[in-house]
Amino acid sequence: MKLNSKRTLLVGFAFFLICAFWQAYDGIVPLMLVNKFGLNQTWSGFIMALDNILALFMLPLFGALSDKKDTKYGKRTPFIVIGTIMAIVCFVGLTFADNAQLNKITAEGQDYFWQQNYTVSNTEYDSFGNSDVVKEYTVRDYAAKILFDSSYDSLTAEQQQQAKDWYESITDDTVYSYDRATDTYTVYDSQPDNVKTTSAYTTLVNSARSCFAHETTQSNVWILAIFVVLLLATLISMAVFRSPAVALMPDVTVKPLRSKANAIINLMGTAGGMIVLAIGMVFGTGKVVNQIMSYTGYVCVVCALMLVALLIFVFTVKEKKWNAEMLEAQAVLDAEENTEQITAVSNDEENISEIATVALSAHEKLSKEKLTSLLLILASVALWFIGYNAITSKYSLYAVNVLDKDYNTTLLIAQGAAIVAYIPVGMVASKLGRKRTILIGIALLTLSFACAIFVNSHTPTFIIWILFALAGIAWATINVNSFPMVVELSQGGNIGKYTGYYYTASMAAQIVTPILSGAIMDLMGTMQVLFPYGAIFVALSFVTMLFVKYGDSKPETPKSKLEMLGADD
Repeated sequence: MKLNSKRTLLVGFAFFLICAFWQAYDGIVPLMLVNKFGLNQTWSGFIMALDNILALFMLPLFGALSDKKDTKYGKRTPFIVIGTIMAIVCFVGLTFADNAQLNKITAEGQDYFWQQNYTVSNTEYDSFGNSDVVKEYTVRDYAAKILFDSSYDSLTAEQQQQAKDWYESITDDTVYSYDRATDTYTVYDSQPDNVKTTSAYTTLVNSARSCFAHETTQSNVWILAIFVVLLLATLISMAVFRSPAVALMPDVTVKPLRSKANAIINLMGTAGGMIVLAIGMVFGTGKVVNQIMSYTGYVCVVCALMLVALLIFVFTVKEKKWNAEMLEAQAVLDAEENTEQITAVSNDEENISEIATVALSAHEKLSKEKLTSLLLILASVALWFIGYNAITSKYSLYAVNVLDKDYNTTLLIAQGAAIVAYIPVGMVASKLGRKRTILIGIALLTLSFACAIFVNSHTPTFIIWILFALAGIAWATINVNSFPMVVELSQGGNIGKYTGYYYTASMAAQIVTPILSGAIMDLMGTMQVLFPYGAIFVALSFVTMLFVKYGDSKPETPKSKLEMLGADD
């Protein structure tokens, strides 16, 4: 049995443009909400969850609608074309609302924030591990504390001028270290070796701008309201075609080859994400000094990439023809399987009555045992997405505020590792089965998140690369096999419905986790709870997956090495 890799690759362009969008969205929208509108982690998480609430209902809806729709272009293609065009228009429009807010908050420089004496959070405070220090400082007092270990009003006139001059000279290279035992600071003009430091630009300049942005938003909420409406329109557009796009792979691929095909689909999606991360590096979206910037040019380039992928998809994918060929091949496989089962049952005289059950099984509703497995798989999906999506939705902020690093670079490492792993993971699943492969991936992802708890700004770069590469491999291991386990339980004609179930579980998790993780960060007074949070929820998904009994693939021995790679057409 051979997988047509060329066809699968072309179908994967739909997933390519989806992942390109989400990579850009997850990277810049949290930065917009916190840096441009001055929202805290809880409220920014809540706004990001609002669009997912709509998607929660719309994903199964459009999955089911595409099951019933039949045009000369196929069931899924019209949804993919219309939804992509809508998403591109809305996403670019979103940046115009962001620019309107940007114009209101960029007129003032550092001298303004100094004179207005904004109150900013003390980076060294957290309610769990360091609650004895002051929770907030004014900008003046924070600068005075760092330089002179004193309040601003206690300084001499000369020292006050020195503090002001230092504040106005802060660049993204200005860092300081903090000694918790003595509650004292040491300032550096560049990053020293083997010293844990904090960016003065992030702590004092960006924080003051965020306070000003919050004040500006409160005085004029209409820009935020327009922004949220456009955000919702963008996500609704994505929901129109996300389930149909994902359902297209099983529409054109027989069941035994879906893990291998899903590996290629995910490889295409990862490629889209990696290209967007590279675009982000070119535009400097992850640089500390660029957290207050216009994203219009960046988004236009990303949308152009999405449009190119759509055009390739439209002119190469023959959905109706390929679906008809799949149904014919699947019918042959099902007949062979039923014959084998009937023969096996016939050899057991005491169970001869099971023959009719086997013959009619394709038309029955899920049994209680299979339904239980479906619910456990969906619970696992929700749990690992709660852990994983908390990281992806908050990491751009975490990288700037905690690690003082460009989020594009580290995520590119993770994506690169994932893209290398997708094909081998499909091969492993064909030998070990999907469930065992997923459990291995969950264990690796939990380990990588747990180790990332101890990463900080002075952690050697190669260690960070190793952890993110491990996370990328682990996520590929989970991702390649989880969706096929869900659609394995479908009955052919309702693949879109089961695709909707899968994405309902993942989107429900993405509703909960931005709010929950943000609230915990605000409550604890630190972003450093992010990776413990992620590790705990991913570990919980290991428990639910252990009890899954159905939806696995039957391991088979490939006939050739090319077939193992899914490249033997």
